[in-house]
Amino acid sequence: MVDPLRVFVTVAEQRNFSRAAELLHLSQPGVSLHIRKLEEEFGTVLMQRSPKRVKLTDAGELLYKRAKEMLMLHEAARQDILRLHDMVSGSLHIGASFTIGEYILPHTLARFAANYPQVELELTIGNTERIVQLIRSKELDIGLVEGEVHDEQLRILPYMKDEMILVTAPDHPLAALGTVRVEELGNQVWSLREPGSGTRAFSDRFFADTGCMPLKTYIFNSSQGVKEAVIAGLGISILSRWVVRRELAYGELAEVVVQGVQQERSFSLILANDVIPMRVLDAFMDMLLARKIEK
Repeated sequence: MVDPLRVFVTVAEQRNFSRAAELLHLSQPGVSLHIRKLEEEFGTVLMQRSPKRVKLTDAGELLYKRAKEMLMLHEAARQDILRLHDMVSGSLHIGASFTIGEYILPHTLARFAANYPQVELELTIGNTERIVQLIRSKELDIGLVEGEVHDEQLRILPYMKDEMILVTAPDHPLAALGTVRVEELGNQVWSLREPGSGTRAFSDRFFADTGCMPLKTYIFNSSQGVKEAVIAGLGISILSRWVVRRELAYGELAEVVVQGVQQERSFSLILANDVIPMRVLDAFMDMLLARKIEK
């Protein structure tokens, strides 16, 4: 039986009846019926509908907050009962920034799924700023992000170190040098990630620390886009070694060492300070913190 509050929360978060229906495996009229019954029960309009978007009323905002709390408490009770039997099941919604989500986490998820086949896993990939927002709003159970995060509402745990490297197309003049001084990077064209990403934050800090000033920049909202741009000859970039290891192995990209510059950053686990303990979350964190990642 479908919980009407879960239907309401899903519509509120998706801001769209059709997308909510797909996620809940219900028909759109069925979703509308659940919302209408809730509005009848509370005697007020909870959502303002339009062809393109759903907006919560003041009453809807209040119900959304309380409904999220009730659903979280329900899940916590279920997890407590499962813990009595030492079972790991339920669902886990994970968020990851692009480098982690696309190049590192899939190996861990595959192993976790093999160990705990009863767990339903959902992965959301976005830039670091977006994942932090979703953790703060409790739309994700746990996040894995690159770069520095400072937020009093979150618990931030060190995860692992990541090596950042300067890459160029194989026929770029810098590639022939192999090793360069910072001064030789001035007046170069760069392909960069968008503001809000951990990779972009690292690049900006690199520019600030070294005084290197790009001649021109091209902005992409994924590391894959940056990588393809560099391969095509659209400048140079600094990317995680995780992102470019295959292209380096196949000779599609060249690594250039920058003398005297530390090119390392940290990955972090982030959770809401008041996250409700769950056996499935504990098991996932145990695997992550053991750093059992296939390299």
